[in-house]
Amino acid sequence: MEEMEVPTEHLQEKIHEEAEEKLREEKDKWTLYVALSTAFMAVLAAIAGLLSGHHVNEALIEQIKSSDQWNYYQSKSIKSEIASSTAIILQNLPGKASADGNKEAMERYEKEKEAIKTKAEDYEKNSEKHLGIHVTLSKAVTIFQIAIAVSAIAILTKRKPLWYGGLVLTIVGIAFLALGLVG
Repeated sequence: MEEMEVPTEHLQEKIHEEAEEKLREEKDKWTLYVALSTAFMAVLAAIAGLLSGHHVNEALIEQIKSSDQWNYYQSKSIKSEIASSTAIILQNLPGKASADGNKEAMERYEKEKEAIKTKAEDYEKNSEKHLGIHVTLSKAVTIFQIAIAVSAIAILTKRKPLWYGGLVLTIVGIAFLALGLVG
């Protein structure tokens, strides 16, 4: 009896082709995942950068307002000193010169100065708060940029562990972004 011959060469080629195609599909999927995650990282970096820029601008505006209030405080101090000096001079003059108006002005200036000082200090606190948020968001931007760079290196070198590292960095960046949003 004759044995039946099975054409295994053709079968082996078909198996190799299928295996290579499957590997290519997996690589293509992985490349797609890296590309999508990198785009997501870039979006997060852009959002964090925009918010960081907003907060640094707000910090500057608040600092300018504070400076304006301190200048106003200084002008009230000068006016108060002038009123005080005038009152002293008027008291020492012979005759009926009255220093009562200057004393009232001095008291008014002192009350105004206290309100101005409080306002200036509030502006300073707001400025510091915005600056702190800016620093936190800037850290998020930096971490997202590093994650993007690591992911790019991962795709070029075809090393998945680098991409996973980029994903971990993205999670850290998201944490800083969240801290900046609640700050």
